[in-house]
Amino acid sequence: MAAYKVLIPQNVAEEGKNDLREKGYEIKMGSGVTVEAIVADVADCDAILARTAHFPAKVFEAGKKLKVISRHGVGYDNIDVARATELGIWVTFAPESNANTVAEHTIGCILTLARNFIQLDRETRAGNWEIRDKLLGTDLSGKVLGIVGLGKIGRRVAQKASHGLDMKVVGYDPFLKPEQIAEFATPATSLDEVFGVADFVTLHIPGGASTKGAVGQRQFTLMKKTAFFINASRGDVVVESDLIEVLRNGEIAGAAIDVYEKEPPQKDNPMMSMSNVLLTPHNASQTRECMIRMALHAAQGIDEVLSGRQPTWPVNKPMKRG
Repeated sequence: MAAYKVLIPQNVAEEGKNDLREKGYEIKMGSGVTVEAIVADVADCDAILARTAHFPAKVFEAGKKLKVISRHGVGYDNIDVARATELGIWVTFAPESNANTVAEHTIGCILTLARNFIQLDRETRAGNWEIRDKLLGTDLSGKVLGIVGLGKIGRRVAQKASHGLDMKVVGYDPFLKPEQIAEFATPATSLDEVFGVADFVTLHIPGGASTKGAVGQRQFTLMKKTAFFINASRGDVVVESDLIEVLRNGEIAGAAIDVYEKEPPQKDNPMMSMSNVLLTPHNASQTRECMIRMALHAAQGIDEVLSGRQPTWPVNKPMKRG
């Protein structure tokens, strides 16, 4: 019997590919990340190891042999899960792979914003030693961190901020009961409450139709002028034009943004020229260690399905193929 073939449209850590090869699978590196390229590549494949490319219905309709698509990472809003389910295709993901890494990134953003590291670095290089007395940072001890979304990442952020930085943590998650939130943070009753009381607000919620534009002008206008906003979740959760407006008008102190409405962001995006905004290229999870974990966990989902086992991290429960 011929080996099962796994399509990998975007490269992953060698450890993940080697794990599949050692288990007898054939690796097919994709010819591109456009939908058209993936549709052409998937025809003879049994599995897809997916990263950030888009996988709409036509990919699954073209993959007549497909049995599983395994997401390298946590978000799967780039995959048409409903159509995959209808066609009997498993969707798996890697929710244990990047939580601590993204939490560490978030703490780094909090420290960078609080202590003006970007501005101080730039001014020091320019010879402006006097900036040391003119641009003062803020202590984090005793400050309020508002966390929206207390899943695996949000919980780790809460633990690091409260235990490591002595911050007061307030959390909101509509899918958790107050007593579940209380283990990690003081429960807030609404999104608005978090934005109103916090000195730093960080988002850790999934993207998709249900959360699109969940944070916008209403929430930003509730923030303190001294408060900072951090988003390392998904770009479509935030109305980016509303965020730009409050930053431009000085209605909040600054922001750290890793994800955008359009990726990559346009060069003329106003945030590109704002000195109080830390911008990173959607790489909160991209450490060497995390990339290996994501590749291995995605490979695990593929192997479990193709071996006839129940996957450890399923997104769906596919219908039987007719």
